[in-house]
Amino acid sequence: MTSSYLETAVAPVPPPAEENLTAPLTNAFDYTRSLGSVLGRFAGGLIAGEIIGSRASDGRVFVPPSEYDPVTHAATTEFVTVAPVGTVKSWSWQPEPKEGQALAEPFGWALIRLDGADTDLLHVIKADSADQLSTGMRVRAEWSAQRTGLVTDIAYFVPGDTAADVPANTAELGEDAGTMVVTPVSMTVKHSATAPESAYLRGLKEGKIIGTRTVENEVYVPGRETSPKTGVPGMEPVEVSDKGIVTTFCIVNVPFLGQQIKPPYVAAYVLLDGADIPFLHLILDVEASEVRMGMRIEAVWRPEAEWDYTLRNISHFRPTGEPDADYETYKDHL
Repeated sequence: MTSSYLETAVAPVPPPAEENLTAPLTNAFDYTRSLGSVLGRFAGGLIAGEIIGSRASDGRVFVPPSEYDPVTHAATTEFVTVAPVGTVKSWSWQPEPKEGQALAEPFGWALIRLDGADTDLLHVIKADSADQLSTGMRVRAEWSAQRTGLVTDIAYFVPGDTAADVPANTAELGEDAGTMVVTPVSMTVKHSATAPESAYLRGLKEGKIIGTRTVENEVYVPGRETSPKTGVPGMEPVEVSDKGIVTTFCIVNVPFLGQQIKPPYVAAYVLLDGADIPFLHLILDVEASEVRMGMRIEAVWRPEAEWDYTLRNISHFRPTGEPDADYETYKDHL
């Protein structure tokens, strides 16, 4: 192979006529935590329909329980059951509930001092309007029939001064109930692609790979708005080939959660003809042990009906059968 692979596989791209692409982007994961001996007692109490607090060395009762004595800093050892009835110390009205909140209809947030406690519990009050809420009002807990050890086992509080009956627990409890808690964490933002990113994504939807050429005559895929070396703007969009070279690679032998391909398989950095920086993709249709640096490869595109604004339009890369590239021609692109 000669350096002509890298020099000739570039075609100019006309300026885009559309606005930059935007799309919602959600990052999410499940945070799993061990509750330990103190909060585990609180969770176990909720499952049983009780509210458990901890007593400090100065006699104060904390709800939820404190893992360490705030006075002596010693580990908590004394637990007490407090009443499911208490007094509202402060409150605010939620006129438009958000997704994932305790109630779908308007409700009140409140700090509630339960009888027998010396600290306030943050929870929700179910009421028809804010006019029904006031500081100093008496409220009682309404329990969920499915209790798993979360504070939401108390469905909500309602006005009242007499404890309500606790329904039988109908939840199917696993072996970790009351000892482990899984909290889903997610954040959704509106991602706006840059002009070069938009050109790159639109190109993929059309079965093309679009990068940008810097003022130093280097081609980056995906494209950049400015030269990564000098910061100089004025990047020119160009189309590169969907053939290229394996520069470096690894063989994946270890299975992991969410894996879509059975090991072993190869993840490699692919230097496309006409580009000056490689990107990571899969090498398939060949034994993992046969993949090597300098191997000539080509993109395997998914059916056109499945194409979208994503690199997943390329299922993987496979060997072309051409002679391997000489190391000297790609050593500066590793």
